[in-house]
Amino acid sequence: MSTTAAPALKHPSATRATAWDRAAIVALGGAGCALSYDALQQMAIAIHIRGFLTYLFPLVIDGFIAYGVRALLVLRTAMFRARLYVWTLFGTATAASIWANALHAIRLNQQGATGELHLGDATVGVLSTIAPLALAGAVHLHILVTREAADERTSEPVAAVQDAGVQSVVVQEAKHRGGRPADATLDKLVEVGRIAAAEQGRLSRAVVLKAVRDKGLKVGGERLTEVMSILRTELEAAADTGSDSG
Repeated sequence: MSTTAAPALKHPSATRATAWDRAAIVALGGAGCALSYDALQQMAIAIHIRGFLTYLFPLVIDGFIAYGVRALLVLRTAMFRARLYVWTLFGTATAASIWANALHAIRLNQQGATGELHLGDATVGVLSTIAPLALAGAVHLHILVTREAADERTSEPVAAVQDAGVQSVVVQEAKHRGGRPADATLDKLVEVGRIAAAEQGRLSRAVVLKAVRDKGLKVGGERLTEVMSILRTELEAAADTGSDSG
């Protein structure tokens, strides 16, 4: 009987994600989005976007970052051209947001400090990039946590289905061999038939079947056909060897 190995199950993580984890991720992403939004909205005014349309400019850039992370995960097994296109959009949006946040902070810094602490342009530029990166990272974390939770919920049902599948394979193979499980291996049945044929001086289906039943074994019709095929092949090979020797 052929046996199919069941695929390895994914082990659930030791600590499951909770509602607090998701809330923390959403809060971090929201904070990063708000900080980046403020800088990009002021940059929209600087490039002479009019009126309420300035509020749409940050959504276009940071929106591409947020959904770009999702698209990269969804299309991670897609064709190379599709993945390259998504990476191009995501990289362009991320670079634009980081550059705009940094430029906004540096220009304000050059106009003069309003408080006691005054940082260098390089430091201000680097710190200002945290907001868009936090947005992208929060979206990525949220997707991973959600996917992990879904995998944990389905791990136990999958195990039950696999066990049922293995049992179904055994039953189906038993039915295929004659409707009931065999009491002996094929080799054992061939051995019983070989001895019976030698004792009776002839090989027939009835002789083998009677010998198997006398041993208290059960055999289906198709399995008995397999046994007879092996025994006839052995008998023909022995006859050919005897004729060659003569």
